[in-house]
Amino acid sequence: MHANKTLILTVLATAIAFGGCRKDPEPEELPVHAPVLPSTPYDYAGYVFPEGFIGSFLDLIESVPEDNPITNDGATLGRVLFYDVTLSANYTTSCASCHHQEHGFSDPLQKSVGFEGGETARNSLHLVNHQFSRRMFWDLRANNLESQVLMPIQDSIEMGLTLEELIDRLNSTSYYPSLFAKAFGTSEITTDRVSKALAQFVRSIVSYNTKYDQGIVNDFADFTEQELLGKSIFFNGVTHCNQCHVSRNFHLTSPLNNGLDAITTDPGYGNVSTNPESDGKFKVPSLRNVGLTAPYMHDGRFATLLDVINHYDHDVQPHPYLDDRLTIESQTGGTPYSLNLSEDEKHALVAFLHTLTDYDLINDPKFSDPFPE
Repeated sequence: MHANKTLILTVLATAIAFGGCRKDPEPEELPVHAPVLPSTPYDYAGYVFPEGFIGSFLDLIESVPEDNPITNDGATLGRVLFYDVTLSANYTTSCASCHHQEHGFSDPLQKSVGFEGGETARNSLHLVNHQFSRRMFWDLRANNLESQVLMPIQDSIEMGLTLEELIDRLNSTSYYPSLFAKAFGTSEITTDRVSKALAQFVRSIVSYNTKYDQGIVNDFADFTEQELLGKSIFFNGVTHCNQCHVSRNFHLTSPLNNGLDAITTDPGYGNVSTNPESDGKFKVPSLRNVGLTAPYMHDGRFATLLDVINHYDHDVQPHPYLDDRLTIESQTGGTPYSLNLSEDEKHALVAFLHTLTDYDLINDPKFSDPFPE
């Protein structure tokens, strides 16, 4: 959970006096709570992907809207919003409470904990290279990032605010009017501007400097023998790993059923799509920083990467809509395919996946918490 930044005793006494009903405090009743920011904004807009990184597939699905390009001031505002517990009903929870920088902007808990201690329905997806994602959440229910970033704020388990309450909160702070003015030209605070600023910050969380990326440049001269074996297994066409995790971003835009359950317990995209064949399908996330983002799958059922590999090795379950890449017949709903990897091969694959960790990203101060402890 984010650092404990709660209301002072006068607010609690007021809440008790009114029968425990939530009552937002007056601005002067809040504890000292303001971000510490550099005089010159961090550079969020100036990153350049290495030559050959984007390619035709990523270029085709690039999703930065024309009316919301990343700017340094816009992403700075987004960073403050991302880490601010003011965005939750009881001032305890921020976006960062479920997306920790040191964990690749994911949550090490199987289910995230909301502002009143309730658990989310699914594991928290990690945040990376979202300029190449068009639909958000495990079930793809948000059509774009600008829509997605407002949903947790309003969720009754996660943060518990209405958008009207959100705007009132932000207008009552000492620091947001000037931040909005820098980002958008005037100090007006609107939900549209909140969504755009948050989306800019999240899109600025990019990963392109891993041991794997360096290996592409130096012909993998720094890879260990085990990492080279794992790389070969990943890309050999037999395991089908790189058929579902494609491009330098190692992801896919279409949701898939990967045989977690023979009987569907969570319909996933099936709850969003009108197509019954979407039952049990979920987003295919990027594998970048996957070594930091345990636990795995939409429900966080697998604690380790080895658990994930064992699933694909011998435990894929039959399902009417099992993806064809996981079947012997290469047909949807066919017989589950087994990899039959040796233990050495499994551990080599784990070693390769760890070469996708971007240590610069998880240590970069421009993505860190701007609020002093």
